[in-house]
Amino acid sequence: MKKQEMRGEMVLLEAPKEERLKGGIPVERAILNRRSRRRFSSQKIGFEQFSHVVWAASTIPSAGALYPLEFYVVVGENAVEGIEAGIYHLVGKELALHKRGDFRKDLAEASLRQMFIADAPFSLVISAEYERTTRRYGERGIRYVHIEAGHAGQNIYLECESLGLATVAIGAFHDDAVSRCLSLPKEHRPLYIFPVGFGKE
Repeated sequence: MKKQEMRGEMVLLEAPKEERLKGGIPVERAILNRRSRRRFSSQKIGFEQFSHVVWAASTIPSAGALYPLEFYVVVGENAVEGIEAGIYHLVGKELALHKRGDFRKDLAEASLRQMFIADAPFSLVISAEYERTTRRYGERGIRYVHIEAGHAGQNIYLECESLGLATVAIGAFHDDAVSRCLSLPKEHRPLYIFPVGFGKE
């Protein structure tokens, strides 16, 4: 995907094509090989790889089909093919440009100075609007939201493993600092950060 194929401030994601579904590695192999990897090379990520990771994150079951999770993607400068640096918000099957610029270092600083986050070409940030679920299920809904974040996290790990990419689940960060960095709406509370890139041995 070339940069001019961005429609204004929207990026249409690509779901895996049929040939991809027939290829890849068995899910059992992905589960067996899955590791948390914190060292990233500077190699640019292809748009198809980027798209598939975001797709996998958001393709999860949801209690009551209420879908409380909101996904933001922090993309670095010259880090993902065809995508300009910025923070994007997943809306349906498209990424909406939420904030221009390279905020990877700011995100790392907000994550207790885990600076390897700044080395990854992009990071997926999972946030939640709890009220979508708690309105129906009460306090029990909080548990359901956290379960769904776990579903998304495992999908990210397995998709990265299948694509030959590295990632790690980050739960240690200052909530308010991450919210400020991403300019999140007050109802979107950050839960999980997944930096993604090619591993550096």
